[in-house]
Amino acid sequence: MASPLEGLRVIEMGQLIAGPMAGRMLAEFGADVIKIEPPGKGDPLRKWRMLHEGTSVWWAAQSRNKRSITLDLRQEDGQKIARSLLKSADVLIENFRPGTLEKWGLSWEKLHELNPRLVVLSVSGYGQTGPYRDRPGFGVIGEAMGGLRHLSGEPGRAPVRVGISIGDSLSALHGVIGILLALRHRDESGEGQQIDVALYESVFNMMESLIPEYSVFDQVRQPAGSSLPGIAPTNAYLCRDGKYALIAGNGDSIFQRLMQIIERPDLANDPSLAHNDGRVKQVEMLDAAISEWTSSRSLASVLASLTEGGIPAGKIYDAADIANDPHYQARDMLLKANLPDGTPVTLPGVVPKLLSTPGTVRTQAPQLGEHTAEILAELGFTASDVAHLQSKGAI
Repeated sequence: MASPLEGLRVIEMGQLIAGPMAGRMLAEFGADVIKIEPPGKGDPLRKWRMLHEGTSVWWAAQSRNKRSITLDLRQEDGQKIARSLLKSADVLIENFRPGTLEKWGLSWEKLHELNPRLVVLSVSGYGQTGPYRDRPGFGVIGEAMGGLRHLSGEPGRAPVRVGISIGDSLSALHGVIGILLALRHRDESGEGQQIDVALYESVFNMMESLIPEYSVFDQVRQPAGSSLPGIAPTNAYLCRDGKYALIAGNGDSIFQRLMQIIERPDLANDPSLAHNDGRVKQVEMLDAAISEWTSSRSLASVLASLTEGGIPAGKIYDAADIANDPHYQARDMLLKANLPDGTPVTLPGVVPKLLSTPGTVRTQAPQLGEHTAEILAELGFTASDVAHLQSKGAI
């Protein structure tokens, strides 16, 4: 069965995380994603984190299903080839600082004139407009400006970083949503459009009631460690074996069942605790009662009792837990593959899961410039043309 994005051609000019992650998701659902990389260097992600045979294993996940072409976009020849690719493409993904494409003669206006049906996703730190437009911005800055960093960590201590590049990843997800919306609009109008995704706005969009609370109550939400302010009880509770159980007993009926399980029927039947607003007022007492129960039992015993009682609960997973979890395996979230030298590697599965037209991994991540000659041949370049461009360092 055809993939949902089969026939869609995407040109990916982005580097590192946000743009390439958006390209990866489109490629997993059938799009032909052509990744443009600078000759001799490639995407810096190739050298990030832990390397195997000189290449990051992250690269194997982030660039699967893509084709790689090397182009020096600072040279006129590279820009001409890029325009040739974009003339018949459906989507361009770029995450350069605003103004970079304009320097290369690839502004939105010129691209729209070249290909009126082209959809352009532009991801940047602060967006294409506004007083901060020209500032450099990485995901960590977006996380801070978007409000997430202030809420991370324990009260009274320095804010901590989420252990992944969550600002970039959230921007990639918003970018994919924007692309699909723009393609839907193009189906009706025949016109492409530019999608302006800012890292800080992608984070800010996740901040729930942060601003409404401030505007109405003049309250600045503060970090709260493992709890969730205003919702009770939900926290991480220490067990006898030194491990933590995450327990979410904040639904009214769930709370009553939880109290019965921890042998506190008095709290289950207390009218003042029947609803969340009443429980929030006594959250410290409730956390203490739950902690008293968990501290006398192992994590496995705690989770067994809570699962049987229909209480949302779980342990804190690390990479080893994930790699050995039967549910991850049953849902094809751990895919076996090989690196170019044959070394086995486990890669994350494809999400979301479409039952009729699921995403797939068709090809491994490309070597730098692996498909340059192939793609140029598709554009009508001869072998001598390719050799000439190589001699000039344009590809």
